[in-house]
Amino acid sequence: MEHEQAVAALAALAQDSRLAVYRVLVQAGPEGVAAGDLAERIGIPPNTLSFHLKTLSQANLVAARHAGRFVYYSANYDAMSALLGFLGDNCCGGRPCTPSAAPLRSRRQA
Repeated sequence: MEHEQAVAALAALAQDSRLAVYRVLVQAGPEGVAAGDLAERIGIPPNTLSFHLKTLSQANLVAARHAGRFVYYSANYDAMSALLGFLGDNCCGGRPCTPSAAPLRSRRQA
């Protein structure tokens, strides 16, 4: 992933409603969620949802597919994997990551 793509993806996710939309889509799996159902789950008006989906689509984080009169949106898992890879490049100064570099949630459970 290029630097500009990573910035666009992070900027798209740096808003409450878009992050909520993306999380629902990730949990829904590859089959995705119809736009109307997504608006209901998130609790935002359809026109506002369209605005947020456009931003996520432009960042290549979601994809749309038409099925009859419905539009289904799904997370682009490849793009998220690329973003995570970009963020993790050179993690731990090039050394193997140790347990101290584990997410805070994991450390609390230990």
